[in-house]
Amino acid sequence: MSTSPRFRSTAVEQAEAVLVEQYPRLVRLAYLTLPDSLGRHGRVLLAHRAVQRALPRRGGVAGPGGPEGSGGALAEVRVRVLRGCLAPAGRTGAALARAGWPPVPPFVWGLRLWPPAGGIEEVARVLAGEPAPVRAAFVLHRVDGLPEETAARLLGAAGAPADAMARALALGVGETLLRELRRPEFDASVVSTRPTDLLRRRRRVRAGWAAAAALAVVAGALAVVGPARPHASRPVAVGVLDPARLERVPAQAWADTARIDFTAWPARGGRTTDRALLGRALGAWSSASPPHAPAPPQPTPGPPAVGRATPGSNASGPHAVGWTALGSAALVPHAADRATPGPATPGRAALVSDAFGPHAVGRAGLGSAALVPAVVGRDAPGAADPGRAALGSAALIPAAVGRAGSGAESLGSGGRRGVAAVGGGVVVRAAPGVDTDPPRRAPQLLYAGDSDGRAVVLLLDGDRVVRYAEAVTGRGARELDFARTDEAGVTTAAALTLVRSPDGGRARYLLAPWIAAAGTRDLLRAGEDTKPLALAADGVTAPVEVPRSAGACAAWPALEVTSSARIVEKHSFVLADLGTLTPVHLTYTPLPDGPGAAAARQPREATGAAARAAWAATACRLPEMRGMRDGGVRAVNIWEFASSELPDGGGRAVWSCTRTSSWAGPGDVLVRLSPAAGPPQDVARAPDTAACGRFGQHLLAGTRWRSPTGRWYLLAAGSREVTGITASGAVRAEARGRTLAAPAGPEAAAVELTGRLASGGRVTALDGGGGGRD
Repeated sequence: MSTSPRFRSTAVEQAEAVLVEQYPRLVRLAYLTLPDSLGRHGRVLLAHRAVQRALPRRGGVAGPGGPEGSGGALAEVRVRVLRGCLAPAGRTGAALARAGWPPVPPFVWGLRLWPPAGGIEEVARVLAGEPAPVRAAFVLHRVDGLPEETAARLLGAAGAPADAMARALALGVGETLLRELRRPEFDASVVSTRPTDLLRRRRRVRAGWAAAAALAVVAGALAVVGPARPHASRPVAVGVLDPARLERVPAQAWADTARIDFTAWPARGGRTTDRALLGRALGAWSSASPPHAPAPPQPTPGPPAVGRATPGSNASGPHAVGWTALGSAALVPHAADRATPGPATPGRAALVSDAFGPHAVGRAGLGSAALVPAVVGRDAPGAADPGRAALGSAALIPAAVGRAGSGAESLGSGGRRGVAAVGGGVVVRAAPGVDTDPPRRAPQLLYAGDSDGRAVVLLLDGDRVVRYAEAVTGRGARELDFARTDEAGVTTAAALTLVRSPDGGRARYLLAPWIAAAGTRDLLRAGEDTKPLALAADGVTAPVEVPRSAGACAAWPALEVTSSARIVEKHSFVLADLGTLTPVHLTYTPLPDGPGAAAARQPREATGAAARAAWAATACRLPEMRGMRDGGVRAVNIWEFASSELPDGGGRAVWSCTRTSSWAGPGDVLVRLSPAAGPPQDVARAPDTAACGRFGQHLLAGTRWRSPTGRWYLLAAGSREVTGITASGAVRAEARGRTLAAPAGPEAAAVELTGRLASGGRVTALDGGGGGRD
């Protein structure tokens, strides 16, 4: 039997009147039926939302009480409220309800809501463990006072299980609490409010406005510029590339500041006003390719032929990867404007993409160009050698170079990774952790001048130093080097490599303005005096011999410089050249007992007699550290942490830990045992560790050693806090103090060493794996 539109409209109006009149009771029903996992704020909002959505639509079906009278309308509204509250009982529905779905009123922003203490909240806690249909049955029968049959009929119409009423009758709730809920003055729709986290809201509003502004800027840029081309240069702020806006520090600023680092360097050199040179340096920097290049296009398979890129090539060596183009332009993976294959033009390299900028195209060899894509472990000698343009081929290296070549006019011979393009373009090298992005603000000018036929510009941008170099006359490869300098200080900001000789055997340095004197000395000859080194007025040194990376270790030149008394009185320190833009600071920590003992974690400068002797025995191991972190070495310290008497009259031996610290923080360590007679013996090595540093002061190490009588021993030693050592496994022994010597078999077998600390803790032996931690 259908119902007329007029009747249906009257039924809806009756339902609205009932809903408004019975609103507090309906909210109470909804709140107590909803699951408590929604939280008080969520239950309050959902309860009001369920009641407000319970108004039937026109043409809706009448509830169990029929459409006549207020009783029928109230019954229908109750059923619709129950349906809305029982729907989110499942996991999916509860998750959607917590997320505010569906998005219907009421909405509350900036406030947290909850019912007042007592009354409805007390009943909610009593019913917390019961299912939603049971809670609904309890409210209808015990709180609202409906007969059991009527309540069961409403629950059935809402889809509740048949046993809900029986389980509700078994619940024990005090009559006193129920009477409080039934009092006429009690209003379940009254709530308490408090603001949400105001600071978090403020941050979110700011973040939202910032995101909206950023999206607007990006949308505007895309609308003006159009779709971005792949590998396009990064945008540069207006005015950053203007040489006139370079920051220049006054000459005496270093003497009037508590921050002694590269920011205190004044602008020095004879070409600090040469706008053309400075402009070329900034232009090369702004066009530098990012250090991570995409994979190059695969060569077309087939037999080698003229005009086809073939595997193999003039980039030889165990790690070289590349293609050689015979009689054709090289394939360039970055190229936005692809070079068209065809006959080679003598004396011109292939076009390189705008990722390299205007400096990426220039004169190369005759007849061909070679491509070295992706990552090259070591540059091959010969035609593909960075820094030297070879006849017959030219290398365009758009990706990372593991070690700079030793060719003419190349700055880096130490391990450095970065972007390199050789020929008439720019060789770009970047130390690990240093990007080649253009500066975001005008950088600080440190130096601009000529030195040994090269025009050099040094710039500081935040935590990185950039060196640009070009030939003073004629054509040649231009260079762009990036070095990391964060948290540099008096010693680590004391010098920068200015230029190297073509054979890589000599170098000039630019010293900090607080360096009053400089000299050179051979680390291998501890007894020799330091030889004075001439300094120009602008802080540039005379040519200095640098360590050779190949051949016998017959000498190891180093710089010994002295700070001005205005900074530190009688302060000299040693710097070593590992082939990078920033020389490495060498230090020494003496034994914790005996003459020259020093407090814990107090490295000293490597200028005293004991330090000289320690470095004389270790300097030849520095080539192993040259490639460590590919140019990211900041300082190297030798820590003599223990000494012990060797068995069978072997004399006194010294245990030392040489730590190479990177600019990033972690370091590699080498533990050695130096007997009174004979060469030092390597004990353990560990990469990426805090051991032997400021935050790794507890150390234990052990090794097998053969005495002069031919017998084998297990030797172990610990740092100053070690009070006892225990050996287990193939050798079982225990010793009090910081050293242990126990007989061992001729064959090496697994031994576990544990040291007891004065604090009661324990430390395991450094072994290059998981050992060496307390």
